[in-house]
Amino acid sequence: MTFYFIFADEERNTKKAKNRVRLFKSDHCLGYPVSIFFIVVNEFCERFSYYGMKAVLVLYFKYFIGWDNDLSTTIYHTFVALCYLTPILGAIIADSWLGKFKTIVYLSIVYTIGQVIMAISAIHDITDTNRDGTPDNMTFHTAMSMLGLILIALGTGGIKPCVAAFGGDQFEEHQEKQRSTFFSIFYLSINAGSLLSTLITPILRAQECGIYSKQSCFPLAFGVPAALMVVALIVFIAGHNMYIMESPKGNILLQVMKCIGFAIRNRFNHRSKQHPKREHWMDWAEEKYDKLLIAQVKMVLKVLFLYIPLPMFWALFDQQGSRWTLQATTMDGNFGAFIIQPDQMQIVNPILIVIMVPIMDSAVYPLIKKCGLNFTPLRRMTVGMLLASLAFVAAALLQIQIDRTVPNFPSSSQTQVKFLNLENTPVPVVVEGQEPFVVPGFNVSSHNGTSNSIKQFLKELLFYTDLISDVSFPRASFTIENEEGQTCHYILQLGFGSSYTVLIPNTFTFGESCTENIKAIQDINPNDIHMAWQVIQYFLMTCGEVVFSVTGLDFSYSQAPSNMKSVLQAGWLLTVAVGNIIVLIVAEAGSLPEQWAEYVLFACLLVAVSIIFAVMAYFYTYMDPAEIEAKFMELEPDDKKRKELEMMTKDNLAYVNNETSNNTDVKQTKI
Repeated sequence: MTFYFIFADEERNTKKAKNRVRLFKSDHCLGYPVSIFFIVVNEFCERFSYYGMKAVLVLYFKYFIGWDNDLSTTIYHTFVALCYLTPILGAIIADSWLGKFKTIVYLSIVYTIGQVIMAISAIHDITDTNRDGTPDNMTFHTAMSMLGLILIALGTGGIKPCVAAFGGDQFEEHQEKQRSTFFSIFYLSINAGSLLSTLITPILRAQECGIYSKQSCFPLAFGVPAALMVVALIVFIAGHNMYIMESPKGNILLQVMKCIGFAIRNRFNHRSKQHPKREHWMDWAEEKYDKLLIAQVKMVLKVLFLYIPLPMFWALFDQQGSRWTLQATTMDGNFGAFIIQPDQMQIVNPILIVIMVPIMDSAVYPLIKKCGLNFTPLRRMTVGMLLASLAFVAAALLQIQIDRTVPNFPSSSQTQVKFLNLENTPVPVVVEGQEPFVVPGFNVSSHNGTSNSIKQFLKELLFYTDLISDVSFPRASFTIENEEGQTCHYILQLGFGSSYTVLIPNTFTFGESCTENIKAIQDINPNDIHMAWQVIQYFLMTCGEVVFSVTGLDFSYSQAPSNMKSVLQAGWLLTVAVGNIIVLIVAEAGSLPEQWAEYVLFACLLVAVSIIFAVMAYFYTYMDPAEIEAKFMELEPDDKKRKELEMMTKDNLAYVNNETSNNTDVKQTKI
């Protein structure tokens, strides 16, 4: 026994010595290892890549792939859910097999390939064989985008639990202050990447690009994040020689799951009344696992139980990138000298985060404390959930105002374009994203203005209006052609809730200046509800995020055992995934006819969940994990001695039985 403990100490000291040698070989700057520079830059580029792609994703589904709002929302939240499910897989791979460095490198390669595939999937010219501006094989683009999103979810989720922990590994035990500063800088890089990408990629998406026809430049909006991911991978690999890399130590998450599984099986096998009850169902694992591990698992399960209501908050929070972005497409984004794109409104959240976090920490919380109020972490989280529900009430009220200003068109569309052809001959028209059709000719002089001919023409015009009424916002591309194959491309800028009549005069001629003869008359002005009204709901949601998410992370860390911080982190990320699954279930059900009603439904659900969480928090007793662990560590040597004595006794009994058995049994035992 003495030899064992001396050997363990020597092994631990040797490991520390190796770490010090490797750290000494690396460069330092102001007491910080230079290696963290590569990690911070990598995180900035990766977050830029993720949030940049995510900012325009729902609009890509709607305006390029051609899905409706519900399906676009469903696929968007399915993707986000996958991004928060795969961290568990990444943690297992890193801790049990490859280590953090190799896991980050390999999954970043997968991540980069996914981003490149997404950029390729958005190039409409790839399958536009007839060069009419519409992809001829939308199945190809859809399949490519789904493959890209799966790879991105695997990559971004897989490296999520590894990068920050890998950065912390670069510091020695005496560098606690530097390590704390590093995590602050690391968090700042995340917000900086999110802020810049949410601002830039919508601008790139709003550009027009293409070989045969000019359309919204989704390839550029996806291509720049792909390029940033390439930079992130190169920068991270470049610091290879400076990193301190620890070997995989075994995954504590798997150990926890095995311990829980054994307790459940053992309890089930001893379910008869003859077996005495135990204080906690996890105590049924004592036959195989140490009391210290069992106590740590109990602490984790106690916190995980509180996590059960939390997914509903994320169900509302992550709709900023789906439902709220789609809501912004129905509003006026004119801010005087510049125009805000609908997907750029998401930038309000990171801006408010940067402003409000220090305000809450330095002003609001101290003021509440001075007022004598015990604003505990769980109470803060409850308030955060209620603020998020208020944000959706604000979104519902705004949606009601939008719906009031949208005219009732003959079809279900919210933007109309009508063609009036004053030539005698019909004119074939190709609308971007729709099947070609023919606009009948109508010459007033030839019909002599008879009521029957006018009624017949208006009937035909209404029919063709229904065909082309659901055009893509914020622009539509029309191609007029004649029997000789001559074409004229006309682009019309649209506004939500507007109606236009495109006039083709009897003097129309094909050629370079053909569009000068075409006149677009705006029958109904676009919706004038301004995007600035969304700031109210973004403000409420960000307030909820600050007091819920930031507090929740701190609470989880403080209540977690020393060696199970990653387990609770995985549980926290899992609540985000489940929240997005809730959204896609509601969106797919699609039972509510009005969008404002769906907003109210989510708000009511979160209020109900907040009440349940408040009750659970009331009965929760705060723990000191270090104190609990210390108590069990004092008893640990005695437990080990007792178990070793039991094992020695069993071995002696087995030896006696073998000696008294026949030779065949002895041979079988030796074999």
